[in-house]
Amino acid sequence: MAKLSGLGGRLYRGETSINFIGSRKIWYSFSSLLIILSAVTIFTQGLHLGIEFKGGSSFTVNSSSASIPGADAAVKSAGIDSQTIIQKIGNDKVRVQTDALSAAEQTAVENALAAKFNVSVDSIDSQIIGPSWGEEITRKAIQGLLGFLLVVMIYLAMVLEGKMALAAIIAVVHDVFITVGIYALVGFEVTPATVIGFLTILGYSLYDTVVVFDKVRENTKGIAASGRSTYSAAANLAVNQTIVRSFNTSLVALLPVGSILFVGAGLLGAGTLKDLSLALFIGLATGTYSSLCIATPILAALREREPAMKALAKRVGNRADKPVVSSVGIVDPKIQRGPRNQPKRDRRR
Repeated sequence: MAKLSGLGGRLYRGETSINFIGSRKIWYSFSSLLIILSAVTIFTQGLHLGIEFKGGSSFTVNSSSASIPGADAAVKSAGIDSQTIIQKIGNDKVRVQTDALSAAEQTAVENALAAKFNVSVDSIDSQIIGPSWGEEITRKAIQGLLGFLLVVMIYLAMVLEGKMALAAIIAVVHDVFITVGIYALVGFEVTPATVIGFLTILGYSLYDTVVVFDKVRENTKGIAASGRSTYSAAANLAVNQTIVRSFNTSLVALLPVGSILFVGAGLLGAGTLKDLSLALFIGLATGTYSSLCIATPILAALREREPAMKALAKRVGNRADKPVVSSVGIVDPKIQRGPRNQPKRDRRR
């Protein structure tokens, strides 16, 4: 712990530095690979939407003998050939989700499940959601995500600056897209809890990015006039100064979310928790990565294209540690040449 604290101090003072900005091609390549894999997974496997989004029927059976194979056999015996999703909830519950069913088909499934697990029909929790309701929920979820992005972009443009807002939104879209790709890969069901998790991802990712950008703004204030360093160098220092804080914040947030995901959903079988916890776990990890390795390099690339930043980089480059040849010989550029450093004339005659 002492070593980590000492490293944080050296990073903050600039004595030790990790070249995040200079390694932007590595981060871009890694993120591009993740995005391509996510896109391929989404288009080949697709997302497993819950009945809240696509409509359908849900049957939950509470029985000590509840099992996925038994529920599957009962549904097939009822003559249902549509796509079926069967999940085990805890130790004594099983949930069956199907496409929209008629009243006769619904009754047949209830009777088959009751006979299979030796329970009464009245004890089976049945829910029917029409396709129009699912379309309405889907539309509202998309509107919520887009509205959130728009409001946050306007807020960031007002509080920070336009290019910071653009870089932050790109990082957020990067996080959500990768999270959606992992959801498609593992085959978890997308429910309203998943959408809540996505919104939480957006908020956390933006929080971490704003912390880094605030330090970038502090380090680059008046940088064009002072000419001490390039914009990229000052931004890289800001990332190094906030990396320990970002790491500690993310670790503290990941520990309880990981407990919910691996202990609650994995060991205890609380299936209703895995939709939210998986989105949060992936989003927190990718949000920290994107704030340090994606958002700030994108911001630096956008700002370095400005004429003032180009002129600044040229001035800093011209002051490189190279010997300067003058009329009095070779002079170290670290020595400021001026009236005080001019050689005195010999006044003796």
